[in-house]
Amino acid sequence: MDSRPPNLLLLLLTCLLHFWQYARGQSSYTIDTVGLMILPNSTVLSGTPVILRCEVKVSHDNIPHLTHTFQLTRDDVLIDSSTTGKDLIDYELNPARAADSGSYECRVTVKDKSKASYSQKLNVTGLQTPILYLNKTTPYESEEFIATCSAPEEKGSLNFRFFQRFRNGDSLKIKQPAPTGNSSETTLVLRSIGDSHLYCDYEVNLVSGARRSKSSKEIQVVVKGLHISPIMNVLPATEVYEGVIIEVVCKVVNPPKNIEVFLTRDRRILKQAPVSLSYLFTAQEGDSGELVCKAESGNVQKETYKTITVKELFSKPRLTVNPMDIFEGDRFKLTCSVSIYVPESISNDSIKFSIYKDNVKLPCADTYITKAHPSKNGNYTCKAQAASVTHSFVKESQKVVVKAKVPVSKPMLSVVGGTLVLGKRFQLLCHSDNGTLPIVYTLHTPERRNEVIVVSKPGERAIFNSSAIYKTSDLNGFLCHVKNSQNRAPMTGLGQQLLRSIIIEPVSKPVLTMLPGAGGISEGQDVTLVCSVQRGTLPISFTWYHTDTEAALAFQTANELEGSYSIRNVRGEHRGGYYCVSTNLVNETKQSHTVMIGVKMAGWKKGLIAVIIFFVLLILALILIVAFKRRLLLFKRKRTGELSVKSASTKAERLSLTQAEVNEAANVTPGMIGKSVWSEHASGSESEDQSSVTAPEKPPEPQYTEVQTRQADPTREPVKKGTDTVYSEVRNSKQGAPEQADGGSVEYAQLNHDTDHHSDRGNHGDHHSVQDDHLDEIDDDSVHINTADLGEGKHEPMPDC
Repeated sequence: MDSRPPNLLLLLLTCLLHFWQYARGQSSYTIDTVGLMILPNSTVLSGTPVILRCEVKVSHDNIPHLTHTFQLTRDDVLIDSSTTGKDLIDYELNPARAADSGSYECRVTVKDKSKASYSQKLNVTGLQTPILYLNKTTPYESEEFIATCSAPEEKGSLNFRFFQRFRNGDSLKIKQPAPTGNSSETTLVLRSIGDSHLYCDYEVNLVSGARRSKSSKEIQVVVKGLHISPIMNVLPATEVYEGVIIEVVCKVVNPPKNIEVFLTRDRRILKQAPVSLSYLFTAQEGDSGELVCKAESGNVQKETYKTITVKELFSKPRLTVNPMDIFEGDRFKLTCSVSIYVPESISNDSIKFSIYKDNVKLPCADTYITKAHPSKNGNYTCKAQAASVTHSFVKESQKVVVKAKVPVSKPMLSVVGGTLVLGKRFQLLCHSDNGTLPIVYTLHTPERRNEVIVVSKPGERAIFNSSAIYKTSDLNGFLCHVKNSQNRAPMTGLGQQLLRSIIIEPVSKPVLTMLPGAGGISEGQDVTLVCSVQRGTLPISFTWYHTDTEAALAFQTANELEGSYSIRNVRGEHRGGYYCVSTNLVNETKQSHTVMIGVKMAGWKKGLIAVIIFFVLLILALILIVAFKRRLLLFKRKRTGELSVKSASTKAERLSLTQAEVNEAANVTPGMIGKSVWSEHASGSESEDQSSVTAPEKPPEPQYTEVQTRQADPTREPVKKGTDTVYSEVRNSKQGAPEQADGGSVEYAQLNHDTDHHSDRGNHGDHHSVQDDHLDEIDDDSVHINTADLGEGKHEPMPDC
């Protein structure tokens, strides 16, 4: 395909993009440089024209009508701003002055971009010499005239100063007004009469520092004296007695125009007039002082001084009160008196006295006597009136304030807080309901220690800190003395008043006792713990504790010195330590010593334990016996294999057993069927036929009977000791009777029998010895006993059958 249509489209889009960017003002530009030049030089003389040239270079993509904003600053202060399409501007300083010195900088802003040049310093050297102008060169002393100092060619705010140079060459700065520009006009006043020279200069304050100009040309000024000093005459004299007429003359000789004179005393004008004046007055006590005669012409003033003294013919009246310390109900006297200094002019009889109360005249002369009462309180004055030859005088005394004091009332002693705790420090208040301040309170203690408190302001109280007392009777030793007059006896407050307070005695250390006593407590008993104190204010709180627990066991508040706590039905868990704590309203707890309680076991428990122990021991004994017998039986069975069965022996060798032994053997032999080996009859007279047995046709299995040997009787003949077991072989007949086995023999160990042994069953009371005839009755073929193991022909007596 042909590619030109797309290329044309791309070119069209590019043109549209440029046009759109131009329409939106987003053309590309940059500020290359901004330069500032000072022409002709950076240092010039004052008055030289100076050009500040600022030039900017901007690169852009053909932006039409590009404008530049130039801002020129001196020491960071804007002095010129302009917007132009040119790439440079010139700012002229024509002529340049010292005030133009400084650091200059040019900043150019193009659209949204800004750039500043490097700083350039301009130094303008030299200052214009100031010009001084005076509107009057021959002023009078203290006369005001106008002086003007200017430097019209300079710029900025200049500080002008005015100087006066005297004949001796000394210079004095007489004025420095505030800066007002390049010219300053002020008012000067010269007070020294004679000629002098005036000149001025100025300073320019620059960032680099202040610069001072040269002095102006000096102008000679002649100060003329103004002879207007007034003269003053006092007639008849400057020292006179009261009542004398005094004339004061004040005037100026050869006065200039527009002059006035004034007569003053204590800065109060007595009279004013042009050129001269005359002032007449009658001398009185308060007229003594300094008179001033003043002459004034414009701003020039001259003064003359005279001191006059007016002496009194009689003194100012004096009002006295007696006594000075007045209390209600007391009589007091007011007396008015004067001292006469010139008796020849005024006599004592010519003076009339008057006493006033609150400016109301009282019906009395020079003395006033009355009784003190609140209605008599007030301000009292006294006036004395006298007349001389030429004048009449009235003098008034100083004001005397009479206010009768209120005597102190009988004081009351009380405990601060109303509660006194014995054994602790406390505070006492001594107070009088009535009495004029100041009041002196003195507390006397049982220790003979005195404390003083002076109450001089309303609301103050006399509170004394007292040491602890331990008996209520000690309160009688306190006394409080109160007085507000030196001439009156003090009022006394007694310590007995303190008994009205609440007196609390702390509890003593409690004692814990146990009822019943320490003889021992058995289970099931009741125990009472009594907690008692010897002293303490009722009510008293008692609390009981066990040493093994933190919580209280019991709490009791009693109106007596002891409390009790009972433990019902004491058990083993109640044993241990107990103590009690006591307290009362003082809230000071005291703890007793610990009492130990031991609990014994109850008697019936002891018997029950004894019975249990007995039965336990009995059961253990039976268990031991059974175990022993089983062990012995096992041992005998083990030896059965070693025993040999032999044929029956002769009749004489047959052994007869006692009924008890047979029964015992039958009871312990499991093979027997409820019968003994020999016979069931207890009598020893049974026949041999009943005792014999018939051999069965088929020999049954042999059965063995275990027979225990018994300890031999020590009273009998000794036998060989042994513990061999005797075995008996028994064959049962068809009828169930025991039958001797054929050809078999039973071997017996040597038997030891106790002749004193009694049958457990009580069938026989005595043991009988084995009789020979009895042995004969036994069938020879019934039982054969091997006596080979018997000891050397010694035989134990045979038990009864």
